[in-house]
Amino acid sequence: MAASELYTKYARVWIPDPEEVWKSAELLKDYKPGDKVLQLRLEEGKDLEYCLDQKTKELPPLRNPDILVGENDLTALSYLHEPAVLHNLKVRFIDSKLIYTYCGIVLVAINPYEQLPIYGEDIINAYSGQNMGDMDPHIFAVAEEAYKQMARDERNQSIIVSGESGAGKTVSAKYAMRYFATVSGSASEANVEEKVLASNPIMESIGNAKTTRNDNSSRFGKYIEIGFDKRYRIIGANMRTYLLEKSRVVFQAEEERNYHIFYQLCASAALPEFKTLRLGNANYFHYTKQGGSPVIDGVDDAKEMVNTRQACTLLGISDSYQMGIYQILAGILHLGNVEFASRDSDSCIIPPKHEPLTIFCDLMGVEYEEMAHWLCHRKLATATETYIKPISKLHAINARDALAKHIYANLFNWIVDHVNKALHATVKQHSFIGVLDIYGFETFEINSFEQFCINYANEKLQQQFNMHVFKLEQEEYMKEQIPWTLIDFYDNQPCINLIEAKMGILDLLDEECKMPKGSDDTWAQKLYNTHLNKCALFEKPRLSNKAFIIKHFADKVEYQCEGFLEKNKDTVYEEQIKVLKSSKKFKLLPELFQDEEKAISPTSATPSGRVPLSRTAVKPAKARPGQASKEHKKTVGHQFRNSLHLLMETLNATTPHYVRCIKPNDFKFPFTFDEKRAVQQLRACGVLETIRISAAGFPSRWTYQEFFSRYRVLMKQRDVLGDRKQTCKNVLEKLILDKDKYQFGKTKIFFRAGQVAYLEKIRADKLRAACIRIQKTIRGWLMRKKYVRMRKAAITIQRYVRGYQARCYANFLRRTRAAITIQKFQRMYVVHKRYQCMRAATIALQALLRGYMARNKYQMMLREHKSIIIQKHVRGWLARVHYHRTLKAIVYLQCCYRRMMAKRELKKLKIEARSVERYKKLHIGLENKIMQLQRKIDEQNKEYKSLMEKLSNLEITYSTETEKLRSDVERLRMSEEEAKNAANRVLSLQEEIAKLRKELHQTQSEKKTIEEWADKYKHETEQLVSELKEQNTLLKTEKEELNRRIHDQAREITETMEKKLVEETKQLELDLNDERLRYQNLLNEFSRLEERYDDLKDEMNLMVSIPKPGHKRTDSTHSSNESEYTFSSEITEAEDLPVRMEQEPSEKKAPLDMSLFLKLQKRVTELEQEKQSLQDELDRKEEQALRAKAKEEERPPMRGAELEYESLKRQELESENKKLKNELNELQKALTETRSPEVTAPGAPAYRVLLDQLTSVSEELEVRKEEVLILRSQLVSQKEAIQPKNTMTDSTILLEDVQKMKDKGEIAQAYIGLKETNRLLESQLQSQKKSHENELESLRGEIQSLKEENNRQQQLLAQNLQLPPEARIEASLQHEITRLTNENLDLMEQLEKQDKTVRKLKKQLKVFAKKIGELEVGQMENISPGQIIDEPIRPVNIPRKEKDFQGMLEYKKEDEQKLVKNLILELKPRGVAVNLIPGLPAYILFMCVRHADYLNDDQKVRSLLTSTINGIKKVLKKRGDDFETVSFWLSNTCRFLHCLKQYSGEEGFMKHNTPRQNEHCLTNFDLAEYRQVLSDLAIQIYQQLVRVLENILQPMIVSGMLEHETIQGVSGVKPTGLRKRTSSIADEGTYTLDSIIRQLNSFHSVMCQHGMDPELIKQVVKQMFYIIGAITLNNLLLRKDMCSWSKGMQIRYNVSQLEEWLRDKNLMNSGAKETLEPLIQAAQLLQVKKKTDEDAEAICSMCNALTTAQIVKVLNLYTPVNEFEERVLVSFIRTIQMRLRDRKDSPQLLMDAKHIFPVTFPFNPSSLALETIQIPASLGLGFISRV
Repeated sequence: MAASELYTKYARVWIPDPEEVWKSAELLKDYKPGDKVLQLRLEEGKDLEYCLDQKTKELPPLRNPDILVGENDLTALSYLHEPAVLHNLKVRFIDSKLIYTYCGIVLVAINPYEQLPIYGEDIINAYSGQNMGDMDPHIFAVAEEAYKQMARDERNQSIIVSGESGAGKTVSAKYAMRYFATVSGSASEANVEEKVLASNPIMESIGNAKTTRNDNSSRFGKYIEIGFDKRYRIIGANMRTYLLEKSRVVFQAEEERNYHIFYQLCASAALPEFKTLRLGNANYFHYTKQGGSPVIDGVDDAKEMVNTRQACTLLGISDSYQMGIYQILAGILHLGNVEFASRDSDSCIIPPKHEPLTIFCDLMGVEYEEMAHWLCHRKLATATETYIKPISKLHAINARDALAKHIYANLFNWIVDHVNKALHATVKQHSFIGVLDIYGFETFEINSFEQFCINYANEKLQQQFNMHVFKLEQEEYMKEQIPWTLIDFYDNQPCINLIEAKMGILDLLDEECKMPKGSDDTWAQKLYNTHLNKCALFEKPRLSNKAFIIKHFADKVEYQCEGFLEKNKDTVYEEQIKVLKSSKKFKLLPELFQDEEKAISPTSATPSGRVPLSRTAVKPAKARPGQASKEHKKTVGHQFRNSLHLLMETLNATTPHYVRCIKPNDFKFPFTFDEKRAVQQLRACGVLETIRISAAGFPSRWTYQEFFSRYRVLMKQRDVLGDRKQTCKNVLEKLILDKDKYQFGKTKIFFRAGQVAYLEKIRADKLRAACIRIQKTIRGWLMRKKYVRMRKAAITIQRYVRGYQARCYANFLRRTRAAITIQKFQRMYVVHKRYQCMRAATIALQALLRGYMARNKYQMMLREHKSIIIQKHVRGWLARVHYHRTLKAIVYLQCCYRRMMAKRELKKLKIEARSVERYKKLHIGLENKIMQLQRKIDEQNKEYKSLMEKLSNLEITYSTETEKLRSDVERLRMSEEEAKNAANRVLSLQEEIAKLRKELHQTQSEKKTIEEWADKYKHETEQLVSELKEQNTLLKTEKEELNRRIHDQAREITETMEKKLVEETKQLELDLNDERLRYQNLLNEFSRLEERYDDLKDEMNLMVSIPKPGHKRTDSTHSSNESEYTFSSEITEAEDLPVRMEQEPSEKKAPLDMSLFLKLQKRVTELEQEKQSLQDELDRKEEQALRAKAKEEERPPMRGAELEYESLKRQELESENKKLKNELNELQKALTETRSPEVTAPGAPAYRVLLDQLTSVSEELEVRKEEVLILRSQLVSQKEAIQPKNTMTDSTILLEDVQKMKDKGEIAQAYIGLKETNRLLESQLQSQKKSHENELESLRGEIQSLKEENNRQQQLLAQNLQLPPEARIEASLQHEITRLTNENLDLMEQLEKQDKTVRKLKKQLKVFAKKIGELEVGQMENISPGQIIDEPIRPVNIPRKEKDFQGMLEYKKEDEQKLVKNLILELKPRGVAVNLIPGLPAYILFMCVRHADYLNDDQKVRSLLTSTINGIKKVLKKRGDDFETVSFWLSNTCRFLHCLKQYSGEEGFMKHNTPRQNEHCLTNFDLAEYRQVLSDLAIQIYQQLVRVLENILQPMIVSGMLEHETIQGVSGVKPTGLRKRTSSIADEGTYTLDSIIRQLNSFHSVMCQHGMDPELIKQVVKQMFYIIGAITLNNLLLRKDMCSWSKGMQIRYNVSQLEEWLRDKNLMNSGAKETLEPLIQAAQLLQVKKKTDEDAEAICSMCNALTTAQIVKVLNLYTPVNEFEERVLVSFIRTIQMRLRDRKDSPQLLMDAKHIFPVTFPFNPSSLALETIQIPASLGLGFISRV
């Protein structure tokens, strides 16, 4: 369509404006061809008639749609022109706070004059490895592109940074260098950037000065080459400088300063070391006071001097050289104060003893007279003679200034040379990236020779830039196979020819400098004559004959001719230089000019300009003999032209990248945009030229997929084909009729300017029509819904009103009825109350009277009863006293009589006792009598006890009765006294009653008065009570309020305390995690240093082995270094000493500057010493225990010998059984392999061998059966031998005790004990007899079964003889195999039963062990040695079957390396390990450790554990990028660690063990230290696993989570700019969300297959989800094109899919979902409303996982994809910032994607029994035997 058709009503255009440069306006009516005026309305509402230019007929430029405003790339704009570019930059800079914008291949950087948080290491990591068009514009993106292209294309790169003074060139170059230093990964040389930065204070002090535009303006250009090695790591740097502004040394304009170093010296003049320089105030010196502004606001020159001196020291400039530099600078200042006096017009003199010159000569160490002479004279040399000619005062001043400039320039070169030496790399440079920080186009009120050179350099750079842009455009068109048409772009070659061609400005200037009387005026005339009216780019000012104008690419510049010749010649007299060279006191001064004498070429420093110091791409021209003197006289212009040509050759030999720095305002206000200044710079830096070149062809480029997604709404269903390309072609032919407006490329569609805007207009119109239809339908539906709702509400209201009225009437009726009922009950209540009161008074009077009478009667009865009781007790007491007296007398008489009778009986007994015969008779039945007497005594004792108890009871009752009687007597006495007192009281009471009657009358009268007063008081109190009640109610309410407040406060306090408690616990958890993270980071750093150390050792070994001829192969299993965790004893250290001595030379050569490694090594040695001391103590204790055991074992020597014999016999049986099985297997193999009839015939030798084997097998089986029977009998005899031994010992003890007994009672007890033992022995004999009978029956049954088996075999043999030969052998073998299997099964059952009995017996033996040990000592004393020999105690040693093991593996010491090699180094998880039990290598290693522990071999334990750790490290170093390998060894390391804990013997780890597992615990060694080592190793493996995960997931995350459209059609596609197609990496197939989920499934299945702990899997999944969330959010924050409503929906859908995956895997409690919370909130932030204050409040409460910087960044980046979406207002963003200003969160913008959560390894015991583990043959561990 025609461009004029776009100028319709409401179309927006740009019109020129003197203030804002361009203003936006809207058309009020359609434009028709031929209209001379456009009716416009400005944005502020003002109407305007815009007159069109009648000659050009140009319409004002159209404005882009709002959705394209703020684009990352200016070439993505539909309309490419100056106002669009300016507006886009302004919107990004002011509204979005974005300072970087792409313009094709150029990065436009606007100086914000504010520190921004976008240069941290997290931002560097985010841009590292990314495509340039994928991320938001940034200096890091340009640096990454340069670094990537250098590595990919093997081509040197250049970053050209240009711009005005103060635009931020130096800062941009510094950030680019920081990026290279960070991403290059060079650990040893990473301080190159620091050195370059350290050179900044020096270069700024000697090369920067204050100008009218910038307080710190660089007055020279520099090109820094950053060198890289073959691995693309920084190895060094080199700096070249260009065009130092030397004239500033001797002249400064108004409000400007000389170089900073002079003012720094003057400010530090008072320092003692500077006293000799004799400096003063800056206003004293001519060279520092001309600008009239010696001080910069906010800058302390003295402090800056300190920084400069520190930087010099850092870069290796010694103090003596520093003082030399300051002497030279002070000498230049004093030289400027030298004055000349004219003698005549052609000569001048210096006043004698002139102080400034004297100081200069003293500082320089030269003769005063000689210097004074050559300052006023010059030497002229002719062909024959030499003349000395005086010079005029003006020439002398110029010569003095030229000398000062020359000295300063050489000093500048010398300092730059020393900086380069400090930055020089020793390693060979493979490639480089150059950063060119050069002055931009300059134009001032007075422009001189310096501005001419600067603008000349910019013309050359602009030409190179134009050619590069043109070449890229051509390549793009050719790549897409589009017809290439020449684009007419501005070529500034005519301007360059005007300057540098033959008879150009520089040539005429050099020619005029050679003329004896050449001047600026004559040169100007030559310029006018040569170029005026002949060259369109050269003009002459109207009012001046000493100036000329050049039309540069940026603008016209007027140059003043005055001073051109002098600055170009830069005359320095050789005699003055010779005087300075002759200085002997000052060594630095001759050095400055010695460099000048060396090979002077276009690539070396000359006295008058700055040229490159080194070249890599271009070879310098060879210097001819005798050329030095001529070269010395080259003009400044000529030298600058040569250096500029070399720079251009360098840039042309590299791939350039452009950064254009823009100064937004001249006042350094932050984020303030001055349109005039910005346009001026955009025109000057070539950005608009790039736009013009792009706009001349097809500026808008869309891929077919993007076009289809964007303009699918313009297609009908029948237009959509399977081929996207054909679909787009068909649609475009219908939409745009002019085929010249677009072209179809190979992968893209190319549009001319304005066509995309036209398509957008059609799309917007269609969407608007669809919206109107949707609105119409929705509004009708809403109105219908509103009517139905209103009707329903009206009916509801009517129903409720009527119901209310009815309820009111019913309430009236109910109240009336209630009032009548209340009256009735009230009247009844009053009457009833009166009756009740009268009745109560009557009853009260009756009660009082009756009570009085009853009490009197009771008192009388009580007195009578008590008197009777007293009489009763007194009479009873008297009777009892009489009875006791008589009883006592009778008892006394009985005792006396009985005593007399007993004495008589005693005499008779004594007489009888003296007779022997009597004694013998009595002795016959003594035992029976003793027993009878004993019984009688016992009965008498019992009777005595019962009588005594009765007596005590009687005494107790007697005492209680006496006490009672005494108390009754006392009570009676008291009552008598009271009765007497009462009689007296009666009389007194009668008198008192009379008095009381009198008083009663008085009180009655008083009562009346009191009652009256009481009524009054009662009334008052009632009022007071009512008031008090009211106050009470108020107080109660207040109290309740206070209670409520107290309760609320208590609740708040408890809540706050709980919150504080929760926060403190969270803080403690965070601190614990931080501490754990720091520890694990230290481990990570240690492992990195360890790997670095290994690499260095390998490199050193390679370097050592390089000179030797031949190739020596090393063993792959040999460990390159010993683990730092090997805890070896003194013996192993002595053994390893020769090996270490051999390794020491190579290790000494390796540069070990690792402080952490040394500290850890020192700690390890300390731990080794501590463990060695503990081990020595343990050995001593073990030796003592062994000695004690040896003494005990010496007593029964035969027992140990028999045990050894039985164990040997068992081992022989087991080996024989194995042999039989092997032979049987061999026979089966032989039969299967050879089945020919010749071999299996009856007469064949194989057949005979087979029969022999069968017979031998049957005989061996019979022998084994007999051995089993013998062992059974031994077991039974062992069992029986235990009990008799106990009984024998008991009997001996009893005999000894009988001998010791002396009392007859003890003899009787012993007799009873003997009877019991006899019964026990009889029962034991019967049980033994039964057991023997049972065994005999069992043996008979076995004999019978053997007979039957023999008969069966004979029958089988007879049957086999009748079969053919082949079948005979097979049948016999089958029968034999079945027979053997049956017998084996039977034997297994028998052995299991025997094992159970043995376990029971072992437990019983443990119980009886102590008793038997004690009894054996006493028995050995009484039993002779012969008896010991005759009755040996034979131990039972049952031979175990092959499947009954102790859970240990035995290997030889020399097989340790083989074990590590087969089990660790060569084990492949994908191959052999897939079919293994999870954690099998860990179990095998632990079983080996168990056996070493069982043998008590500490060397073997240490060696095995050390080899295991080193082997795992070696595998992970070799295959550390394979996820399966790392996961496999993480699982096995954790399992090995759990085994060491589970079987350590510690109670905390044995809770879940079975009794069998507890038996397998380690017995001799505590491996807690190795557990810590394995834990550290597991942490390192976990961190490596996370890195592998990250490397695998990282390429998928951005594509799958952000870029891929999971929900088709939701995301709108916007036009992309040039940067998208200049991406340095081609598409390799896009990843989707399904790819990520498939990868997660793969990770999860591998970890589960390897048997990883569930808790560890949860931690890995949490880390994976954190990586996904962090990388996605970081890319979202750095990509403006991703911040839209539709993209928020896509992200939320993707997150929901990830959550669904977590639910499927039962991992919702792993904490993985919480790590995605920032991403979820960012997606919600993209979708919520962002207009009102309520929205701001909702956003602040919702986004608690995002930082303030992230929230503001997302809001700034939010970009509408469709016209119906609205941008976020700046005021809304400020509201958000105000609400979040109190939030204390990190200022960091990006999440740390490299963060690794601290890992823990919860104890997870295994239920697997070690004795059941089988070792597969595939592992190749045949040298290991199970124990």
